[in-house]
Amino acid sequence: MNILIIGGGNMGLTYAQSFLRAHITTRDQLMILERSAERADELKTKHKDICKTFIHPEDCVAKADLIVLAVKPQDTTSLFEKLKVYTNKSQVFLSIMAGVKISAICKSLNISKVIRAMPNLPAQIGQGMTVFTSTDEVTRLELVTVQNLLNTTGKTIYVEKESLIDASTAISGSGPAYVYFFMDAMMQAARQMGFSAAESELLVGQTFIGALDLYQKYDDSCADWIQRVASKGGTTEAALKSFRKNELHQDIIDGANAALHRAIELGK
Repeated sequence: MNILIIGGGNMGLTYAQSFLRAHITTRDQLMILERSAERADELKTKHKDICKTFIHPEDCVAKADLIVLAVKPQDTTSLFEKLKVYTNKSQVFLSIMAGVKISAICKSLNISKVIRAMPNLPAQIGQGMTVFTSTDEVTRLELVTVQNLLNTTGKTIYVEKESLIDASTAISGSGPAYVYFFMDAMMQAARQMGFSAAESELLVGQTFIGALDLYQKYDDSCADWIQRVASKGGTTEAALKSFRKNELHQDIIDGANAALHRAIELGK
């Protein structure tokens, strides 16, 4: 199967590297279309062992069985205009563009086989979370093939409703930034308490790793683990009381919903 990745940025290159590592495709079957001549030259120089790089759609689009759309949403209008003369209805399109609806992709490119997915940043190290859906025209075999490709970057969930792609954007897509935001606040608190910057990073980083490993190893809920850590009248309870007083829990929920509303706006 010939695969074309449109967009040679971080996610495009991440997919290319993951596909090759999993031996799902070969260098001869893998192509990247990159509009920036400077970035294309960089890919040809530094990553020539991964894939073939092109800068003109006419040289690669028609050759592909699967086309991965890994560009910024705001670039779609000009991109689709250039692509549509080279596409055909037998090709499968995998879009990882936030907010761009399947109907818009089908209409703009005059195609029907579209899979829309929302990965996240940890896909770069094989620990990503990707939620995806598809049009009815995508065959079962094609869907399984694409899911196998997505699984090379971490975990996947298939959903029937496209609206859940926007929801996943707000939760797992943006989620790593929420984690880093909380970690940064804890590191700042540690520095204010007297720890060095390096010590603060180690304290907070290992705390997050350990807490997550515990959560994944057992069936206990978050509430169960909180109860185990927090003893009555203790230090943890004091922090939790402050969080609840300042409605931090609701603030996080509100923030995720703000991300959802923005994802919906982008789709319009």
